[in-house]
Amino acid sequence: MGENTTTPKILGLTLARGGSKSIHKKNIKLLNGVPLIAYTIVEALLSRYLTRYIVSTDDEEIRDVALAYGAEVPFLRPNNLSSDTASSMAAMQHAVAWVEADEGVHYDYVIELMCTNPMKTVSDIDGSIQKLINTGADSVIAVHRLDDHHPIRIKKIVDDKLQDFCLPEKLETRRQDLKPDAYIRSGSIYALTRDHLMVDSQRYGSNNSRPWILDPHKGVNLDSKMDFRMAELLLAEYPRPHINSDNAIKNTHLAQPIDPP
Repeated sequence: MGENTTTPKILGLTLARGGSKSIHKKNIKLLNGVPLIAYTIVEALLSRYLTRYIVSTDDEEIRDVALAYGAEVPFLRPNNLSSDTASSMAAMQHAVAWVEADEGVHYDYVIELMCTNPMKTVSDIDGSIQKLINTGADSVIAVHRLDDHHPIRIKKIVDDKLQDFCLPEKLETRRQDLKPDAYIRSGSIYALTRDHLMVDSQRYGSNNSRPWILDPHKGVNLDSKMDFRMAELLLAEYPRPHINSDNAIKNTHLAQPIDPP
């Protein structure tokens, strides 16, 4: 992780509010018999670099599931940061401020691990952290390559006629001819410096944001029932045997969260 002999403080964070318009309690919906959020928790707890890992939620049921799988849930998120219109950035800033006040120190880096992307692994988590530190970037964002959905193929409709949306498409362009390669944010991992989040109020988008390129199968983002079906097929092709219902802590008292400041 570079020549810096001081071990950086790195906060891992998963946002998991109770409200979901697409699927009720989506974050704890079972995927192959395991709550969706558990796929992220188990991988996060395997990280070599995270100093602390917490789940930020406003929902008691999600809190209990997260605790059962070993995550720390030290507070219930305020309602004003859990609505449909509340931003992820504001919820992240709240969590970082809470943890720093709790410990009386500032963190160096923050990494958001989104629980709606179950295919990421600890190698992606630790790899993005390493890249963030070694390159001195403001942020490292998980992306995956677009093939059939390359922006050259995207159209808009004007007066009932198809037009190129942003890039011109040559006639009879084959997929292998689509250049340059195009990438889309996977919505899986956002690793960033603490000050980029807390001072600049940004998660990504600066001139010093770097990519962490995921394999295409890891880019699945679960928003619908069809996405869950796709994830089931992917898990059959890319099994995760270390993630199962046995990961849940049995007969363990679930600590009550501390009221947020």
